[in-house]
Amino acid sequence: MSVLSPTRAASRPATRSGSFAGTVAAEWTKLWSVRSTWWTLLAALLLTAATAGQLAIYAANANTNDDPADDVGVVTVGSILAGAVELTQYAVLALGLLAITSEFTSGTIRTTLQCTPSRGRVLLAKAVVAGAVTFGVGLVLGGVGVLVAGPVLGRWGTTPAGGTARDVLAMAAYLALVGVLALGLGAALRSAVLTLTVLVATLMVVPLSLQEPDITVLTRIADGFPGVAGGHFLAGDTDPYPPVVGLLLLAGWAVAALALGRAALRRRDA
Repeated sequence: MSVLSPTRAASRPATRSGSFAGTVAAEWTKLWSVRSTWWTLLAALLLTAATAGQLAIYAANANTNDDPADDVGVVTVGSILAGAVELTQYAVLALGLLAITSEFTSGTIRTTLQCTPSRGRVLLAKAVVAGAVTFGVGLVLGGVGVLVAGPVLGRWGTTPAGGTARDVLAMAAYLALVGVLALGLGAALRSAVLTLTVLVATLMVVPLSLQEPDITVLTRIADGFPGVAGGHFLAGDTDPYPPVVGLLLLAGWAVAALALGRAALRRRDA
Protein backbone atom coordinates (compact mmCIF):
# COMPACT_ATOMS: atom_id res chain seq x y z
CA MET A 1 0.00 0.00 0.00
CA SER A 2 1.52 3.31 -1.03
CA VAL A 3 0.98 6.71 0.53
CA LEU A 4 0.84 9.83 -1.64
CA SER A 5 3.12 12.63 -0.62
CA PRO A 6 1.47 15.94 0.39
CA THR A 7 2.93 17.56 -2.71
CA ARG A 8 1.40 15.00 -5.07
CA ALA A 9 -1.91 15.03 -3.24
CA ALA A 10 -2.12 18.80 -3.41
CA SER A 11 -1.43 18.74 -7.13
CA ARG A 12 -4.39 16.50 -7.91
CA PRO A 13 -7.12 19.19 -8.04
CA ALA A 14 -5.04 21.34 -10.37
CA THR A 15 -4.40 18.37 -12.66
CA ARG A 16 -8.04 17.40 -12.65
CA SER A 17 -9.35 20.88 -13.50
CA GLY A 18 -6.63 21.46 -16.09
CA SER A 19 -6.09 24.65 -18.05
CA PHE A 20 -8.65 26.59 -20.03
CA ALA A 21 -6.90 25.57 -23.25
CA GLY A 22 -7.23 21.94 -22.19
CA THR A 23 -10.93 22.42 -21.50
CA VAL A 24 -11.40 23.98 -24.94
CA ALA A 25 -9.51 21.09 -26.54
CA ALA A 26 -11.73 18.58 -24.71
CA GLU A 27 -14.90 20.35 -25.85
CA TRP A 28 -13.59 20.51 -29.40
CA THR A 29 -12.97 16.75 -29.38
CA LYS A 30 -16.40 16.02 -27.93
CA LEU A 31 -18.17 18.16 -30.52
CA TRP A 32 -16.53 16.42 -33.48
CA SER A 33 -16.82 12.92 -32.03
CA VAL A 34 -20.63 12.72 -32.18
CA ARG A 35 -22.59 11.92 -35.34
CA SER A 36 -25.18 14.64 -34.68
CA THR A 37 -22.56 17.29 -35.48
CA TRP A 38 -21.93 15.86 -38.94
CA TRP A 39 -25.63 15.37 -39.69
CA THR A 40 -26.32 18.93 -38.60
CA LEU A 41 -23.59 20.28 -40.86
CA LEU A 42 -24.92 18.28 -43.79
CA ALA A 43 -28.43 19.62 -43.15
CA ALA A 44 -27.11 23.18 -43.00
CA LEU A 45 -25.22 22.72 -46.28
CA LEU A 46 -28.24 21.30 -48.10
CA LEU A 47 -30.59 23.95 -46.68
CA THR A 48 -28.26 26.76 -47.73
CA ALA A 49 -27.86 25.44 -51.27
CA ALA A 50 -31.58 24.78 -51.69
CA THR A 51 -32.76 28.05 -50.16
CA ALA A 52 -30.21 30.22 -51.98
CA GLY A 53 -31.12 28.54 -55.27
CA GLN A 54 -34.84 28.95 -54.64
CA LEU A 55 -34.57 32.63 -53.71
CA ALA A 56 -32.38 33.26 -56.75
CA ILE A 57 -34.98 31.58 -58.98
CA TYR A 58 -37.71 33.76 -57.47
CA ALA A 59 -35.68 36.92 -58.12
CA ALA A 60 -34.89 35.96 -61.73
CA ASN A 61 -38.48 34.91 -62.45
CA ALA A 62 -39.86 38.12 -60.99
CA ASN A 63 -37.89 40.08 -63.59
CA THR A 64 -38.89 37.93 -66.54
CA ASN A 65 -42.59 37.23 -65.96
CA ASP A 66 -45.47 39.20 -67.45
CA ASP A 67 -46.18 41.20 -64.30
CA PRO A 68 -43.98 44.32 -64.14
CA ALA A 69 -45.30 45.10 -60.67
CA ASP A 70 -43.09 42.47 -59.04
CA ASP A 71 -39.85 43.30 -60.86
CA VAL A 72 -36.98 43.47 -58.39
CA GLY A 73 -34.27 44.44 -60.84
CA VAL A 74 -30.65 43.41 -60.42
CA VAL A 75 -29.97 42.13 -56.90
CA THR A 76 -26.75 41.35 -55.08
CA VAL A 77 -25.90 37.79 -54.18
CA GLY A 78 -25.47 39.07 -50.62
CA SER A 79 -29.17 39.85 -50.39
CA ILE A 80 -29.88 36.23 -51.34
CA LEU A 81 -27.56 35.06 -48.54
CA ALA A 82 -29.39 37.24 -46.02
CA GLY A 83 -32.66 35.62 -47.04
CA ALA A 84 -31.25 32.10 -46.99
CA VAL A 85 -29.87 32.41 -43.47
CA GLU A 86 -33.38 32.81 -42.05
CA LEU A 87 -33.92 29.09 -42.61
CA THR A 88 -30.34 27.85 -42.44
CA GLN A 89 -29.85 29.25 -38.95
CA TYR A 90 -32.12 26.62 -37.42
CA ALA A 91 -29.78 23.86 -38.55
CA VAL A 92 -26.68 25.73 -37.41
CA LEU A 93 -27.99 26.69 -33.97
CA ALA A 94 -28.59 22.99 -33.33
CA LEU A 95 -24.80 22.71 -33.00
CA GLY A 96 -24.87 25.15 -30.11
CA LEU A 97 -27.78 23.70 -28.20
CA LEU A 98 -26.76 20.04 -28.68
CA ALA A 99 -23.27 20.82 -27.37
CA ILE A 100 -24.82 21.14 -23.91
CA THR A 101 -28.28 19.55 -23.93
CA SER A 102 -26.97 16.22 -25.25
CA GLU A 103 -24.74 15.99 -22.17
CA PHE A 104 -27.68 16.54 -19.85
CA THR A 105 -29.68 13.90 -21.72
CA SER A 106 -26.92 11.28 -21.63
CA GLY A 107 -25.65 12.17 -18.16
CA THR A 108 -22.11 12.81 -19.39
CA ILE A 109 -22.31 16.34 -17.96
CA ARG A 110 -21.39 14.77 -14.60
CA THR A 111 -18.12 13.48 -16.01
CA THR A 112 -17.46 16.84 -17.66
CA LEU A 113 -17.91 18.69 -14.38
CA GLN A 114 -15.82 16.16 -12.47
CA CYS A 115 -12.96 16.74 -14.89
CA THR A 116 -13.45 20.52 -14.80
CA PRO A 117 -15.32 21.54 -11.63
CA SER A 118 -15.46 25.20 -12.66
CA ARG A 119 -18.83 25.43 -14.37
CA GLY A 120 -18.10 28.88 -15.70
CA ARG A 121 -14.95 27.58 -17.38
CA VAL A 122 -16.84 24.66 -18.92
CA LEU A 123 -19.54 26.91 -20.34
CA LEU A 124 -17.03 29.45 -21.62
CA ALA A 125 -15.01 26.69 -23.31
CA LYS A 126 -18.17 25.37 -24.93
CA ALA A 127 -19.01 28.91 -26.09
CA VAL A 128 -15.55 29.37 -27.63
CA VAL A 129 -15.84 26.06 -29.50
CA ALA A 130 -19.44 26.62 -30.59
CA GLY A 131 -18.70 30.17 -31.72
CA ALA A 132 -15.55 29.19 -33.63
CA VAL A 133 -17.19 26.22 -35.34
CA THR A 134 -20.37 28.06 -36.31
CA PHE A 135 -18.33 31.00 -37.60
CA GLY A 136 -16.27 28.66 -39.78
CA VAL A 137 -19.40 26.87 -40.91
CA GLY A 138 -20.94 30.24 -41.75
CA LEU A 139 -18.02 31.07 -44.03
CA VAL A 140 -18.41 27.77 -45.87
CA LEU A 141 -22.18 28.16 -46.15
CA GLY A 142 -21.76 31.71 -47.40
CA GLY A 143 -19.41 30.48 -50.10
CA VAL A 144 -21.86 27.74 -51.07
CA GLY A 145 -24.69 30.27 -51.26
CA VAL A 146 -22.65 32.51 -53.55
CA LEU A 147 -21.71 29.61 -55.84
CA VAL A 148 -25.33 28.49 -56.11
CA ALA A 149 -27.14 31.84 -56.34
CA GLY A 150 -24.74 33.59 -58.72
CA PRO A 151 -25.27 31.37 -61.77
CA VAL A 152 -29.01 31.06 -61.12
CA LEU A 153 -29.45 34.84 -61.00
CA GLY A 154 -27.48 35.28 -64.21
CA ARG A 155 -27.81 38.83 -65.55
CA TRP A 156 -30.19 39.68 -62.70
CA GLY A 157 -27.49 39.27 -60.10
CA THR A 158 -24.29 41.04 -59.18
CA THR A 159 -21.39 39.82 -57.07
CA PRO A 160 -19.11 42.74 -56.14
CA ALA A 161 -16.00 41.33 -54.48
CA GLY A 162 -15.90 43.67 -51.49
CA GLY A 163 -19.62 43.61 -50.81
CA THR A 164 -19.89 39.86 -51.20
CA ALA A 165 -16.97 39.25 -48.83
CA ARG A 166 -18.63 41.52 -46.29
CA ASP A 167 -21.93 39.66 -46.67
CA VAL A 168 -20.27 36.26 -46.17
CA LEU A 169 -18.44 37.52 -43.08
CA ALA A 170 -21.66 39.02 -41.74
CA MET A 171 -23.44 35.71 -42.26
CA ALA A 172 -20.67 33.87 -40.39
CA ALA A 173 -20.74 36.36 -37.51
CA TYR A 174 -24.52 36.13 -37.26
CA LEU A 175 -24.48 32.32 -37.16
CA ALA A 176 -21.68 32.31 -34.56
CA LEU A 177 -23.64 34.57 -32.22
CA VAL A 178 -26.84 32.59 -32.74
CA GLY A 179 -24.91 29.41 -31.96
CA VAL A 180 -23.64 30.89 -28.69
CA LEU A 181 -27.15 32.13 -27.89
CA ALA A 182 -28.46 28.58 -28.37
CA LEU A 183 -25.70 27.21 -26.14
CA GLY A 184 -26.53 29.61 -23.31
CA LEU A 185 -30.23 28.86 -23.47
CA GLY A 186 -29.48 25.13 -23.65
CA ALA A 187 -27.42 25.36 -20.46
CA ALA A 188 -30.29 27.14 -18.72
CA LEU A 189 -33.16 24.98 -20.02
CA ARG A 190 -31.32 21.62 -20.34
CA SER A 191 -33.80 20.27 -22.89
CA ALA A 192 -33.14 20.33 -26.63
CA VAL A 193 -36.85 20.50 -27.47
CA LEU A 194 -37.58 23.27 -24.96
CA THR A 195 -34.50 25.23 -26.04
CA LEU A 196 -35.44 24.98 -29.71
CA THR A 197 -39.00 26.09 -28.92
CA VAL A 198 -37.76 29.15 -27.04
CA LEU A 199 -35.28 29.96 -29.83
CA VAL A 200 -37.96 29.79 -32.53
CA ALA A 201 -40.23 32.00 -30.44
CA THR A 202 -37.44 34.50 -29.73
CA LEU A 203 -35.98 34.63 -33.22
CA MET A 204 -39.18 34.57 -35.24
CA VAL A 205 -42.61 34.11 -33.64
CA VAL A 206 -42.64 36.90 -31.06
CA PRO A 207 -41.01 39.56 -33.30
CA LEU A 208 -43.39 38.79 -36.16
CA SER A 209 -46.35 39.01 -33.78
CA LEU A 210 -45.15 42.42 -32.62
CA GLN A 211 -44.59 43.68 -36.16
CA GLU A 212 -47.91 42.43 -37.55
CA PRO A 213 -50.18 45.20 -36.13
CA ASP A 214 -47.84 47.82 -37.67
CA ILE A 215 -47.86 49.86 -34.46
CA THR A 216 -44.70 51.93 -34.08
CA VAL A 217 -44.08 51.12 -30.42
CA LEU A 218 -44.46 47.38 -30.96
CA THR A 219 -42.30 47.50 -34.07
CA ARG A 220 -39.54 49.24 -32.13
CA ILE A 221 -39.74 46.55 -29.44
CA ALA A 222 -39.43 43.89 -32.13
CA ASP A 223 -36.33 45.66 -33.47
CA GLY A 224 -34.60 44.78 -30.20
CA PHE A 225 -35.08 41.02 -30.59
CA PRO A 226 -32.04 39.00 -31.75
CA GLY A 227 -33.48 37.75 -35.04
CA VAL A 228 -34.64 41.19 -36.16
CA ALA A 229 -31.43 42.88 -34.99
CA GLY A 230 -29.38 40.25 -36.82
CA GLY A 231 -31.52 40.74 -39.92
CA HIS A 232 -30.81 44.48 -39.91
CA PHE A 233 -27.10 43.70 -39.53
CA LEU A 234 -27.10 41.21 -42.41
CA ALA A 235 -29.02 43.56 -44.69
CA GLY A 236 -26.80 46.52 -43.83
CA ASP A 237 -29.84 48.61 -42.92
CA THR A 238 -29.43 52.11 -41.55
CA ASP A 239 -33.01 52.32 -40.27
CA PRO A 240 -33.98 52.04 -37.44
CA TYR A 241 -30.30 51.83 -36.44
CA PRO A 242 -26.90 51.25 -38.11
CA PRO A 243 -25.78 47.67 -38.87
CA VAL A 244 -23.23 47.69 -36.05
CA VAL A 245 -26.01 48.34 -33.53
CA GLY A 246 -27.84 45.27 -34.82
CA LEU A 247 -24.64 43.25 -34.32
CA LEU A 248 -24.20 44.58 -30.79
CA LEU A 249 -27.81 43.82 -29.90
CA LEU A 250 -27.40 40.24 -31.10
CA ALA A 251 -24.12 39.92 -29.19
CA GLY A 252 -25.86 41.26 -26.09
CA TRP A 253 -28.50 38.53 -26.34
CA ALA A 254 -25.79 35.89 -26.70
CA VAL A 255 -23.91 37.18 -23.63
CA ALA A 256 -27.13 37.38 -21.62
CA ALA A 257 -27.98 33.78 -22.56
CA LEU A 258 -24.52 32.63 -21.43
CA ALA A 259 -24.94 34.48 -18.14
CA LEU A 260 -28.32 32.83 -17.64
CA GLY A 261 -26.84 29.43 -18.45
CA ARG A 262 -23.93 29.94 -16.05
CA ALA A 263 -26.30 30.94 -13.25
CA ALA A 264 -28.42 27.84 -13.89
CA LEU A 265 -25.36 25.57 -13.88
CA ARG A 266 -24.14 26.99 -10.58
CA ARG A 267 -27.56 26.84 -8.94
CA ARG A 268 -28.58 23.31 -9.90
CA ASP A 269 -26.80 19.98 -9.71
CA ALA A 270 -25.80 18.27 -12.93
